[in-house]
Amino acid sequence: MSKNDKNEKLVSSITPMSEDFAQWYTDIVKKAELIEYTSVKGCMVIRPYGYAIWENMQRILDTRFKELGHENVCMPMFIPESLLNKEKEHVEGFAPEVAWVTYGGKEKLEERLCVRPTSETLFCEHYANIVHSYRDLPKLYNQWVSVVRWEKTTRPFLRSREFLWQEGHTIHETAEEAIAETERMLGVYADFCEQALAMPVIRGKKTDSDKFAGAVSTYAIEAMMHDGKALQAGTSHYFGDGFAKAFGITFTDRSNTVSVPHQTSWGVSTRLIGAIIMAHGDDNGLVLPPAVAPVQVVVVPIAQHKEGVLEKANELYNTLKAAGIRVKLDDSENSPGWKFAEYEMRGVPLRIEIGPKDIEQNQCVAVERHNRNKTFVPLDKLTDVVKERLQAVHDGMYQKALDNLNSRTYSCTSIDEIKSMLENNGDGFVKAMWCGDEACEDKVKELTGVGSRCIPFEQEQLDDKCVCCGKPAKCMVIWGKAY
Repeated sequence: MSKNDKNEKLVSSITPMSEDFAQWYTDIVKKAELIEYTSVKGCMVIRPYGYAIWENMQRILDTRFKELGHENVCMPMFIPESLLNKEKEHVEGFAPEVAWVTYGGKEKLEERLCVRPTSETLFCEHYANIVHSYRDLPKLYNQWVSVVRWEKTTRPFLRSREFLWQEGHTIHETAEEAIAETERMLGVYADFCEQALAMPVIRGKKTDSDKFAGAVSTYAIEAMMHDGKALQAGTSHYFGDGFAKAFGITFTDRSNTVSVPHQTSWGVSTRLIGAIIMAHGDDNGLVLPPAVAPVQVVVVPIAQHKEGVLEKANELYNTLKAAGIRVKLDDSENSPGWKFAEYEMRGVPLRIEIGPKDIEQNQCVAVERHNRNKTFVPLDKLTDVVKERLQAVHDGMYQKALDNLNSRTYSCTSIDEIKSMLENNGDGFVKAMWCGDEACEDKVKELTGVGSRCIPFEQEQLDDKCVCCGKPAKCMVIWGKAY
């Protein structure tokens, strides 16, 4: 069994996060073999281990979408410029990030083609062709694709020029139905982050200055990373009938009158892998939530050259595999210490150690990745205890992230208090009241360095005055620095 101390650092090639958080992050994505850089700046190879995390996320979310009645489709990669220009506000919002195709082979195209940064216009064109009557509604569609946004500053998973995501697009008879869908899907994302990724989030509405281009309203979930910065983990948008009017989408309603439908859009991306790293990782590497870990349990034989050890390790492996647990047996010739470091760095939630003394006592040792707690497990109770320990890992990870969120969230009633709180405590979320004026929103960021993240659904009356101008406050806002 393991002799290492709970606080011993097993991986020395990862920069400590306290020393350089950005380099720590880069070290992990490389050392854990999540990505590899390519010759195109801002584009990355998602390696098998990283892609397996995404596949597990995709599986969980796709199952949930289908349970709610959504169907998967696939839209084209290219958008004609004339189609993109039909919704002015939308195209202006994305113009700085659009990549254009101007040649097909050796011939210059008559019309530029946009490589999709998002697919609202494509869905609208499709809906205009297939929606004619209220009987055709609602359409609950989703697609799993890659999109391209020509970002100036890039970082693996967090902000890349091409990334994987899902984008849901739905169209409804009434505004009430569309708004309900927008809020429902935000709830799906929040539940996924908390129940599958062990990552607490704040649910809220974006201010008008920060909403999606072309949307009536945008809702978001905001998560806190280790360093106190925010990461927008998912968004859901209510479009009203603006896109439908721009694209000429109409339907005959129940009173035989021509009406305009209402739309939504919502999405999450591989950015969530970056969120897992920065919300849960430590100086030894990844710490993966069991629900999305490619390997949930690794079996490490101790003194495997001794009689019966490898046979027993294989027996444990087969038992766990038969129980539906994603398990790996490492029977390589590497030392146990090397294996401990390797699987800690890869964030495997639970390590099972089995050696001659354990076999004599009809037990094995379970070591939890997030805290190195050890449990002696009777072999005849292996499956039940492993499932219990995996749940304990999830719960422990969630509580640790929640403690970080709570301890780094500050309530402030003045600009000076915001500046003092952040200066003394470091980055975090600030709760402060706001009058609703965009000029005050901008001023808070200018004076303190923190911008509005969302207007949380769970409101608190911290004061009756705006933190910036002193005028009557309309709502409480969560402010923070963001990735």
